[in-house]
Amino acid sequence: MANEAVKYVWEGAIPLQIHLHKSDVASHPAPPPALVLAPRIGYLPLLIPLIKPYFKDSLPPGEDSIWFDYKGVPLKWYIPTGVLFDLLCAEPERPWNLTVHFRGYPSNILIPCEGEDSVKWNFVNSLKEAQYIINGNCKNVMNMSQSDQEDLWTSVMNGDLDAYTKLSPKLKMATIEDDFSRKASLSSPQSRQGVTETDVAGQVKTARIPVRLYVRSINQDFKNLEDVPEIDTWDDISYLNRPVEFLREEGKCFTLRNAIESLLPEFIGDRAQTSGEERSRDDDNTEEADGLLREMGEIKLARIQGIEMKLEIPFSWVVNNLMNPEFYLHISVLVKAPQR
Repeated sequence: MANEAVKYVWEGAIPLQIHLHKSDVASHPAPPPALVLAPRIGYLPLLIPLIKPYFKDSLPPGEDSIWFDYKGVPLKWYIPTGVLFDLLCAEPERPWNLTVHFRGYPSNILIPCEGEDSVKWNFVNSLKEAQYIINGNCKNVMNMSQSDQEDLWTSVMNGDLDAYTKLSPKLKMATIEDDFSRKASLSSPQSRQGVTETDVAGQVKTARIPVRLYVRSINQDFKNLEDVPEIDTWDDISYLNRPVEFLREEGKCFTLRNAIESLLPEFIGDRAQTSGEERSRDDDNTEEADGLLREMGEIKLARIQGIEMKLEIPFSWVVNNLMNPEFYLHISVLVKAPQR
């Protein structure tokens, strides 16, 4: 039985209000917007079978090339819908107002999309990448039968967690132990008898975690999320597709903060701060600390699956509960840029 956090991920949805772009309106009056509940783990092109029939009587003749934008920014169809929302709406907007276009595909910005087939190819390719990062090869994905691959993809499209849970063990992805459950298990007499010598000795354990990090760097400081400037172009966002080298040593907790900072040395430096509490720990060196903070970046917000994360949460819990079905952890980060 899947735990509550994983259920939250699979059941998560975003209310969309989708407007037909005025250049595609061939009827009078223009049609009202379509209201759609979009799965967080889904992809915008998978909504086309719902949206196209709604707008079909208002469309001009011609061949369709469907794409979406948010406030003029074309939306990358291969990024999960929930990640797009977390990234582009610092202050969550509900319903999320998107515009759909049936003409004028911006091929200079978006890679071509042939509907569901392209989305499925992207999903399977990401699954192969993730397995290579985790296991060192992708043979289990390659060796899945065609019917199992189809069923796995169908479970994601339909948001069917039970079907996915039955099929995903065939991928034989290596896992990391959750620090919370590990502490609980080690407290029982039965598990203490089974602890290995290397565990007792505090051996460092490592794992490679597939992470896609989306970073927005803001020059000016802000107090409220509604004060964050709107994104004008994808050039405002840095995209990092790097594995996190997960390190766990007995007595130490590898946190989400550790993971993000390991991926962002160019933004954060070696001693990132995310709250005023840390700044006040050394009252004798306040001026020096303030100067150091100005030279470094500051993580203002980290969002995963719509959750504004506490950075001290164990990274193992995040990995085991908030990953997307293709075994990537998608993290949207808002960083106050360092002063140079």
